[in-house]
Amino acid sequence: MVASTRARELAVAAAQAASDKLGSDILALDVSEHIALSDVFVLCSGRNERMVQAIADEVDRVLTREGSPPLREEGRSAGRWALLDCGEIIVHIFHEEERLFYQLERLWRDSPEISLPALSPPESGASPTETL
Repeated sequence: MVASTRARELAVAAAQAASDKLGSDILALDVSEHIALSDVFVLCSGRNERMVQAIADEVDRVLTREGSPPLREEGRSAGRWALLDCGEIIVHIFHEEERLFYQLERLWRDSPEISLPALSPPESGASPTETL
């Protein structure tokens, strides 16, 4: 079993949304062989709580626009680890410290990585605080 084309498209949209809000270490994993609940995990990091929340807000906005709003979410208000469950994909947005601690990449290391296109940076001229 392989992640659906739709799940892969949503993963790219979520990854670009995270990049637009200065998310870092963005990774998409095809977990369809290991769990039945979702096809793809998207992981990314934010430098601080405010950035984690901003990334989660942007990913939510973009995936809702794409017709796949979060069915469930966890942790967004705390800003340490936000989880957006959109069915076909689950987006994990970590504070850098939590990402190092939980190491989901290691837990799911048997899952193939989904190639993401080069993510375009936020609009030129915008400062990091303007993109939050």
